[in-house]
Amino acid sequence: MNELKSAAEIEHMRSTGRFVSEVLTELGENATAGTNLLELEERARAALRRRRGAKSCYWDYEPSFGNGPFRDVVCLSVNDAVLHGLPRDYVLGDGDVLSMDLAVEIDGWVADSARSVIVGTSAEEDVRLVRATEEALEAGIAAARPDSRLGDVSAAIGAVAREYGYSVNTEFGGHGLGRTTHEEPHVSNGGTRGRGLRLRPGLTIALDPWFARLTDRIVLDEDGWTIRSADGSRTAHSERTVAVTEEGPLGLPRP
Repeated sequence: MNELKSAAEIEHMRSTGRFVSEVLTELGENATAGTNLLELEERARAALRRRRGAKSCYWDYEPSFGNGPFRDVVCLSVNDAVLHGLPRDYVLGDGDVLSMDLAVEIDGWVADSARSVIVGTSAEEDVRLVRATEEALEAGIAAARPDSRLGDVSAAIGAVAREYGYSVNTEFGGHGLGRTTHEEPHVSNGGTRGRGLRLRPGLTIALDPWFARLTDRIVLDEDGWTIRSADGSRTAHSERTVAVTEEGPLGLPRP
């Protein structure tokens, strides 16, 4: 269940979201060729230690779909890996696509975001893939208006994928959040306009578009967490926490 949040509670989530954004920016700036993923994990841990009251939502997380408990604070997924990537002893190379996903609780309120960066030299097809997830995220946010339906949000995300020629996997997508990182409802990355839950002011959701270049099929790594494209094609992932308000959708943090 996702409880409707007050304006004050949304402000608390926005503050958490601002911190998450700052940490992802720091990680992205340090994701250079020659950097080990374990160094980025340690940077994320250090940022959490510095922020009073901040707790990782991933540490000890043990959902039904993972081989838990998760014992890291950030998901780091490279190239064909797109979701739930375990930080590992891997040195980033020139041209790698790195997706970073971070969920944090501060003073009882959660925000969850992800972004993809290209390390060093950018191949045009990778730039295009990352851009597609970013545009799909913005389209989904724009559709999250009071009295719209959840299907409107999902359809907006899926429409961008189709415009770019990417197929959509609907097994993993966005989700409600607030006091915990995964709450109802599930927000698919493809759907039908006019269907599903009616959006009310105070609803908070994380929109989570991710695409692979050549497939919508996925496989699970031997580590029991990392999700990859089934054909090894490259992937990208963007995510942001969004609040439905009387005035319209509000991305947390506000741009």
